[in-house]
Amino acid sequence: MKLRLVPTQIAAIDADGLLVFTDVGLVAVLVRLSELHGEEAGQWFLEAGFGDLDRHQRPIFRDIDAAQEWIANRFAGVANP
Repeated sequence: MKLRLVPTQIAAIDADGLLVFTDVGLVAVLVRLSELHGEEAGQWFLEAGFGDLDRHQRPIFRDIDAAQEWIANRFAGVANP
């Protein structure tokens, strides 16, 4: 699955974000955690997921590669927490 990442600013929290698209459209919004998050600063958070990525518990990823792998696996039907 090919993912397209589009950088954006998240105004409400003044943070770097990424819109994640697949061939079906927008599937996720990722946000880089700030220094306010202590040891997790710089990691990426699933701010919003749509379709197969819609979850109550939203994961934090160490980097963009981990986030992309998680997203691709969800669409491939691989069970991930």
